Amino acid sequence: MDVLDRRLVAALQVAPRASWGEIGRAVGEHERTVARRLQRLIAEGVVRVTAIYDDLRTGHGRPVHLHVQVRPGTATQVAKALADRPDTRSVYSLTGAADIGCELVPPSREDLHRILSSQVSDIDGVLQTQTQVVLHTFRTVAEWHAPYLTEREVAELRPGPPAECLPDEEGLSPLEQEIAELLTADGRIAFTAVAERLDISVPTARRRVTSLIERRLLLPRAEVEPALLGLEVEAMLWLKVRPHGLDLVGQELAAHPSVRYCAATTGTHSLIVQVVAAHEAALYRFMTGVVGRYDEITDVDLTLITRAHKRGHLHKSGLLTLERTP
Repeated sequence: MDVLDRRLVAALQVAPRASWGEIGRAVGEHERTVARRLQRLIAEGVVRVTAIYDDLRTGHGRPVHLHVQVRPGTATQVAKALADRPDTRSVYSLTGAADIGCELVPPSREDLHRILSSQVSDIDGVLQTQTQVVLHTFRTVAEWHAPYLTEREVAELRPGPPAECLPDEEGLSPLEQEIAELLTADGRIAFTAVAERLDISVPTARRRVTSLIERRLLLPRAEVEPALLGLEVEAMLWLKVRPHGLDLVGQELAAHPSVRYCAATTGTHSLIVQVVAAHEAALYRFMTGVVGRYDEITDVDLTLITRAHKRGHLHKSGLLTLERTP
């Protein structure tokens, strides 16, 4: 990907459902150039536009992060077994004490108990797991974009700020659930296609899709491997934070352009942060200059992601992203 490709992908990350013309006007490129380049990247599997649920607020499940230790020589097959589960959102190979990181979204606590007590442990090669339940998400990967746009360009693409007070749980109506399923399969599906598939009017389709997104029950997302954007180093930070400073640290780290994901969790570490950087020296500067300035942080466990097997429910083939399957 050249510089323009990366800028266009960054724009698509900011506004996954924006028209080619809207993206072109924001970044100063002709609509035909934008369409040609982004359509090629999507066709080649470099980029996939999908959508993810706000699981807690829609009642779809409670996100959980697993650290999995495996028997030597079995990491690949264990990662595949985890990635093949429909209730895993992301699966990574890691450095450090854990061999694999996995984000699981079980529908209920009973399902979580069953999964942890028997299903995961029954996978050949799994030796031990450590579980952290997400309590609050400060930033999702759907809200991150590559750092190749100016503030003006981002502001032109990004809609207004979300509502400040959001209910803890709303749930989806049957029609909203059907619409959400279409958007998770194809985040750029046209309103006319939604209307045709669900036998509703185009204005109704437009209104319902817009409502889901504005209420942040569904987050459109342009998925691309950070390495293809020139961000070769990807790390997972598990931070111990003093309780009185957890909200402050979480909010401030989530606002940093290098942070793709940030959430408060249960477990030995209270904050998980996913960071991307161009190289190890940049990660070092993030650790010392950003993380290091918070006295509220008392301990850091830093691991590197060496390969993504699945992100946002999308399987990976090397650096390419496969289409979502039912």
